[in-house]
Amino acid sequence: MIENSDKLYIDGKWVAPSSDAMFRVITPSTEVLFAEVAEALEADVASAVTAARRAFDRGGWASTSPAERAGYVRAIGDILMAQTPAIARDWSNEMGIILPAAEGVSAWAASAYHFYASLADSFEFEKVMPLQSGNFGLLVREPVGVVAAIIPWNAPPLLIAYKVAPALMAGCTVILKASPEAPSAAYAVAAAAHAAGLPPGVLNVLTADRAASETLVRNPAVDKVTFTGSSAAGKRIASICGERIARCTLELGGKSAAVVLDDADLDLVADVMAGNTTLMTGQVCASLTRVIISRDRQRDLADAIAARLGQVVVGDPLEQGTQMGPLAMSRQRDRVEQYIAAGRNEGATLVCGGGRPAHIDNGFFVAPTLFSDVTSNMTIAREEIFGPVLSIIPADSEAAMVDIANDTEFGLSGSVFTSDADRAYRVARGMRTGTVGQNGDALDFFNIAFGGFKQSGIGREGGVEGLMPFLETKSVVLRSAPAHLA
Repeated sequence: MIENSDKLYIDGKWVAPSSDAMFRVITPSTEVLFAEVAEALEADVASAVTAARRAFDRGGWASTSPAERAGYVRAIGDILMAQTPAIARDWSNEMGIILPAAEGVSAWAASAYHFYASLADSFEFEKVMPLQSGNFGLLVREPVGVVAAIIPWNAPPLLIAYKVAPALMAGCTVILKASPEAPSAAYAVAAAAHAAGLPPGVLNVLTADRAASETLVRNPAVDKVTFTGSSAAGKRIASICGERIARCTLELGGKSAAVVLDDADLDLVADVMAGNTTLMTGQVCASLTRVIISRDRQRDLADAIAARLGQVVVGDPLEQGTQMGPLAMSRQRDRVEQYIAAGRNEGATLVCGGGRPAHIDNGFFVAPTLFSDVTSNMTIAREEIFGPVLSIIPADSEAAMVDIANDTEFGLSGSVFTSDADRAYRVARGMRTGTVGQNGDALDFFNIAFGGFKQSGIGREGGVEGLMPFLETKSVVLRSAPAHLA
């Protein structure tokens, strides 16, 4: 249930939109209406930007102390943590993620606000720099300004947290733009900010389609855009920001590789890859979607993964025992089915899956699907599918495995399967990707820095590195120390 769904959150108030246009949110497991939310048009976007600009320039938010900002950010996290069950259920109804995963990730998202609030005590927003001249030097980190945070539909609670929390801690003001397909988490954050007493205009929340969203990116009063979504949309945003030298952080697509070395335990690989493929029905940008293994071990691994995928319980994401839900929308199911057809037509071997589950009559479901004998020139090995489709690519040497892993325009994530940390380190350093884990995905990425090489994006989110894109660096040289540092 989305409260205030017929309104937008602008300048500290729930306000009526400029039109009566509404977005319909469809539950993907049943194809029935879940909610309707207000559609922000260009005039609403302009109002939100004006409020954020005023709050930054004249509202005093940018000049508040880190400790004061931390109090608000921590309070938002507390409220969201308490509301985790409701947030998770709404997310499951919008996007089809199974409820236990939604609950776990929603709690993780709330904890991100606590982490960034903690930086008030440890991050040096102002650092004394020794100078040979004898003058007094300071390296100052100041807020970048007004931030447009644009969120996709696949993991809104988490992606909102890793944009809004560091932006607020930096002293920025924010316009949070939610996806029309999954707006509930943004509404929850707006309500939490309001309950926490965040000053008017510091956080503004609206849901908009592409045309109105582009006016947000183009608005000269917006200093920075932080975007998570498709590489195509990211290129568009980057080109617009480039026209006016606006700052931007882009977290885009991936085609991440799991490199399986000759000492890897195939049962472990199969367990990890089956879980990776079904997590959020494969609608995760950092999913390991290519498995690269020696040619003589390909069949054994394919059989092991297929055995696990064949046991996955596909169904209603709200029901206990379901292990994989539907895709988020009908167009996403159509897209995935087109890729499966391409894999068959281009000569890959379909090991399991490949269609809609026979026991389900409605909803946007696709069975977990595995291909073997895939080559790097095939469509399913090159393009981001964003669904539960896994490709096994055989290779003839460790060096060839790394070459295949790097033979992509993306570079978001990756993994090396081996029992030897030294070998994992060596191969990881050879992979042109922003994150690499040993023996599977590592959630610790967000505790360090998450982001991509090549067309997987610009900048990093998570950890202290995730605060830096919301700060500008200023050098100050004085003849003597100011009173507060003397």
